[in-house]
Amino acid sequence: MQYRRAITKGGTYFFTLVTHNRQKLFCLPTNVALLRNAFRYVMRQHPFIIDAFILLPEHLHCIWTLPAEDSNFSTRWRLIKSYFSRQCNILSQEYLSTSRQIKQERAIWQRRFWEHLIRDEVDFKKHVEYIHYNPVKHGLVQAPKDWEYSSFHRSVRQGMYDVMWGAGEEFVFDTHIGKE
Repeated sequence: MQYRRAITKGGTYFFTLVTHNRQKLFCLPTNVALLRNAFRYVMRQHPFIIDAFILLPEHLHCIWTLPAEDSNFSTRWRLIKSYFSRQCNILSQEYLSTSRQIKQERAIWQRRFWEHLIRDEVDFKKHVEYIHYNPVKHGLVQAPKDWEYSSFHRSVRQGMYDVMWGAGEEFVFDTHIGKE
């Protein structure tokens, strides 16, 4: 069976991308900066809005809204991943595998990514909360405010959340939210 992606012009999508073999590439500040540069570079050529974002050591989640007449998120992800992969100077065998047989590429990212077309405001809110709570879920911090690489801080500045949101709480999300 062939996988089919939900394609909607101007759609809002939730994404999950994972590094190859869950390598903790984003523990290195240089790689975080490089990923930011990859996003900036691609956004100049192929604009989109990042509604929510979280970067964890070995994966990321985000929500994008595409321009009204555009549905091509796959090209954007291909460009972001390839920019990062070409520029990444990780020489450690722990992080870099040359065992890829197809295309003989460096194994930095899992081949595919998970996407979900956001259906409505309730679906959007649940996915944003999932994103912002994710470092707590993974035991990396006690509260979303404590994770540096998150759009949670922007949401607090915009008045969407109290800074203590998610602290001392345990959220349980529906199984269909936040595939990893």
